[in-house]
Amino acid sequence: MHTGSGLFVVVFIVFSCASGNTPKLCTNLPRGGNRGVSMCYHESDNCTIKQALFTKNVTQTVCQAPVRTKSQESYIITVTFGVISGVTILIRIGFKALVAKVGLGWDDWAVLTTFFSGLPSTIVATRGTIPNGLGRDIWTLTFGQITRFGEFFYIMTVLYFLQVTLLKMALLFFYLKIFPDRLIKRLLWGTIAFNAVFGALFVVLGIFQCQPVSFVWTKWDGEHQGKCLSINGIAWANAAVSIVLDFWMLAIPLSQLRKLHMHWKKKAGVGLMFCVGAFVTVVSILRLKSLVSFANTQNPSWDYWNVTNWSVVEINVGIICTCMPALRLIIVRVFPALGSSTYASNNNNYYKSGSRGGPRSKGRSRAGTDGQMPENEQNGRESRSGVIYQQRTYTVQYGDNDEQSLVRMQDLDMKGREVDFKGSRLAESTSEVSI
Repeated sequence: MHTGSGLFVVVFIVFSCASGNTPKLCTNLPRGGNRGVSMCYHESDNCTIKQALFTKNVTQTVCQAPVRTKSQESYIITVTFGVISGVTILIRIGFKALVAKVGLGWDDWAVLTTFFSGLPSTIVATRGTIPNGLGRDIWTLTFGQITRFGEFFYIMTVLYFLQVTLLKMALLFFYLKIFPDRLIKRLLWGTIAFNAVFGALFVVLGIFQCQPVSFVWTKWDGEHQGKCLSINGIAWANAAVSIVLDFWMLAIPLSQLRKLHMHWKKKAGVGLMFCVGAFVTVVSILRLKSLVSFANTQNPSWDYWNVTNWSVVEINVGIICTCMPALRLIIVRVFPALGSSTYASNNNNYYKSGSRGGPRSKGRSRAGTDGQMPENEQNGRESRSGVIYQQRTYTVQYGDNDEQSLVRMQDLDMKGREVDFKGSRLAESTSEVSI
């Protein structure tokens, strides 16, 4: 009989493979589930894993041990986060297509691909892993359910490797749009290349972790032959590299905050937006903790509950974070006061609206405002005798489609020169007529 390491190694309580005193058996039944137990098939070559599972189930049933289940909680987590991330993406794409009227960028396509690759995971979880035992003890499942659970979990593992790669791509493409520095762009392109290779490698490893592939979900019973890579090693390596990459991707935007020409309140807001992404890193670390005994668990359908749900939270919260810039633009558009702040320069003070300081839309301009001469400069000129001043005020045209308005705020030049925001103009000129 094959007793090597595998996805499903079943350890359970067997006080005797033969019949015994039921009351005494129940009295000695450990409360810790699988603690302090022995493997029946180690006691006798005639006791297989399937027989051991059957014996464990009968023992628990006869002794009226409580039946543990967390399947409903897993279903709620999966559906709730899936719906929230889906609505967030719908708002993001709808705003760009219907309000800002601009085309989708690489970051938009990446996050859309992440979401659509996540839909199968949601379906597999709600129709596959959960109905087939996720969050339940393995000995309460039928043999067919155990096999199907392993098969569906294998699919979710491969999809997770793909999703986490695409999610990082979406953030990296977004950074490319908002940070103009040449060195930063080179670092970002290098990170994109590394992430692509890293993701492709683990997707391939996830698919071909066992030979034959079907051995992934059939080896639990010890009746099939095959060989596998170290599943624990693959899972740990992926999680560790992903966390390091998360910290690197967080450091890049935060390092650029000091270079942004905006009010400190806006800097704090932008920094907070980026730091929300740190929550995804925290979730990744918690997920890593749940991988301690990933491949060597004695009760996979129960023990995989944590890693499954942390994976769901990680991907969906990541999608929500990538949509935060678009959500901010919508909030500022609906509540303009939330996007306003006063900017203080060395020479003069002026008011700058957060929703109006960005580049002009590729489509049409959404609104305008008037640029006027600072009051202290105007009073100074009026004090000079013999001169008539004529002040001309032009309209600032602005758009709210580009994420650069979140980060790249240009200094308004109030000294009689024209400032160009890629099509938007603020011009103020003052002429003097001597008499």
